[in-house]
Formats: sequence, C-alpha cells, structure tokens
Amino acid sequence: MLTLGQGVFFGLGGYAMAMYLKLHDAGGDLPDFMVWSGVETLPALWRPFSNVGVAMAAVIVVPVAVAVVLGALVFRQRVRGAYFAILTQALAAAFVILLVGQQGLTGGTNGMTNFYDFFGQDPEAESTQRTMYFVTAGVLGVLYLGTRQLVRSRFGRLLVAVRDGEDRVRFLGYNPATVKTITFAISAGMAGLAGALFVPVVGIISPSLLGVVPSLELVVAVAVGGRYALAGAILGAVVMNYAKTSFSEQWAGGWLYLQGALFILVMTLAPRGAAGLYEQLRDAVARRRAGSRPPVQAPAKEEVPA
Repeated sequence: MLTLGQGVFFGLGGYAMAMYLKLHDAGGDLPDFMVWSGVETLPALWRPFSNVGVAMAAVIVVPVAVAVVLGALVFRQRVRGAYFAILTQALAAAFVILLVGQQGLTGGTNGMTNFYDFFGQDPEAESTQRTMYFVTAGVLGVLYLGTRQLVRSRFGRLLVAVRDGEDRVRFLGYNPATVKTITFAISAGMAGLAGALFVPVVGIISPSLLGVVPSLELVVAVAVGGRYALAGAILGAVVMNYAKTSFSEQWAGGWLYLQGALFILVMTLAPRGAAGLYEQLRDAVARRRAGSRPPVQAPAKEEVPA
C-alpha cells in the first residue's frame, strides 16, 4: 500500500505530545500562542491533554482511530494502487490546511515550539538530548522486533498473500479489507509514536513537518533502504536524513531536485533498494563460491555377490 499521507499520523502524535508540554509549561494558564491569538479561555479540545496519561494514550490511540475509520471506508470499496496513494496525499494536504487555519487551537503556520520542561528536565540540555536519543533508539528497536515477529506470524503470511494476490485471498475466504485496515492502523500508531518522540528531540511541531512533502520523504527513504526488508526502512531513514542535513546546507535550493533524482534512480536501477542490492551481492558471492568448489562425486556402489 503506497501511503503518501503518513505525515498525518506523525502529526497527530506530535501535536498530542506538544499540547501536553504546552499546558504543562503554562501551569494552568493559557499557552503563549493562544494569548497572542486572543484566545480567552482554554478550548474544550485541549483540556484532556493536561493529564499526562490521556496525552500519552492519545499519541497512539488518535492516529490508530483515524486510520481505522479511513481504512474501513476506503478498503471496503476496494480502493487500491494509485487511487489509494492519491487519497492519502489529499488527506495530508487537507490536514495541513486545517492546522494552518486554526491559529488559536494549533498555533497556525508557526505550530508549537518553546518547550521549557520535559518531565522535569530541560529539553535543550545535553543530558536530556542524550537520554532522548537512547529512548528513541530503544523504541525503534522494540518496534523493529515487534514488526519482525508480526511478519513471521500467521497474520504476516496473510499480509504477504494480500500483497501478492488480493483476489486469490478473497476467494480463499479471507477479507483483504480487514487485513489492510489492521495493517494501516498499526502503521499509523507507529507514526504517531514517532511524532511524539520528535517533539522533545527537535523542539517544534508545525504543519510544514507533516504535509505532502514530508510524507513523500518517508516514501523515498523506504525506497532507498529497501521496501522488502524492515531493516531497509531503517537504513533508508538514516541515509536520507543524513543526506538532507548535509546537502541542504550546501545546496539549499537544489536539495529537492537531488532527492527526486535519487528516488527515480533507485526505482529504475535498484527497485528493491539497498537491502535488495545487498541480497543480490550475497547471492552472487554464494553462487561464485559454489561454482569454484569441485563437484562432489557419488560413492561407488558396492557389488553384491550373487
């Protein structure tokens, strides 16, 4: 399923975390951007996020709920392929417009920033950043192991079957719409968790970080790393972010062109990504080693006397 709107779920988790941090910093008063926007009372939507338990649950529950509703509506109509990709892309664009238009609720174009306390720690302190690095790495490791186990399970085999032959799976008595909806919801929950971790690490969440372009960057990262391997997605994310940081500083006006060219080259020359190239190289080395070995001769049959 080519999803071009994963930034929506990333943003839902990020805004849930940012709302809690803003209310915590305000100490019972209105957040700073609401004061600047002329808001006089705390909106009802914000009040539950003053509780840390509600906010942490919303980081995952809200993206999952949105994905379940969207998936139930879309997959039952057998929308797939390019149509599904365009639909998710339109969802990301609409979500950005909604955030920008609600200045008093979301901070508008500027989003939310200036977080001064993160569970009793200064978010900008070096020790806090180091701790958040290990927390993020630990969460990534847990999610990787969990998804790896999921792929190897019976549900994972069913998921691969839906990918390779959806109509055949339907004829066997399974409902591909249910499988797709569950998978879509799992991916949304992971994206929401990533957004929540992004906020204290970077110190900002804004519509520009979760629109169409950031969603496309996620797709490019998966394509570069290898969409047929879970480790490939991690590798692609690291490579893309490193390249973005390096090249955007030296060639700010042309980074997007370079990114687009990289995506085209990967899809044309290496459709399985870096992980696929590694597998091809490994298989080639194995074949060469097998070809260099002398043929194994079968033992001579012993003659049995009459």
